[in-house]
Amino acid sequence: MRRAWGLVILVTLVSAVTLAASRQGSHSHNRAHEAPGDWDELIESMNRMHLVVTSLEPSGNEDDDFVRLMLPHHQAAIDMARAELQHGKDPQMRRLAQEIIADQQSEIDLMRLWLKQAHAK
Repeated sequence: MRRAWGLVILVTLVSAVTLAASRQGSHSHNRAHEAPGDWDELIESMNRMHLVVTSLEPSGNEDDDFVRLMLPHHQAAIDMARAELQHGKDPQMRRLAQEIIADQQSEIDLMRLWLKQAHAK
């Protein structure tokens, strides 16, 4: 039961952060012509993650739920890093974006493999 509450808290926090980012993005619509294209891409990746996370139902298996929530989180990080590579100029941030893509994709692959093996049992 305690772990289930932890999952509820995690989903709530992710949702709250994503909603705040979305609201901040919606406030910028008044100045959308001023906002760079990469801002829209960053917010869109957060919105996609929010949609996926909030559509998930707890499975009753904490490990499974952890992985199912982390997958969209990692994908959002990859999407945001790709936007940085497309639009960013700072060499350090571009290097960080490349590392994020490689690391997060590796972890996505690992989690998908774990899910496949866990559900094959």
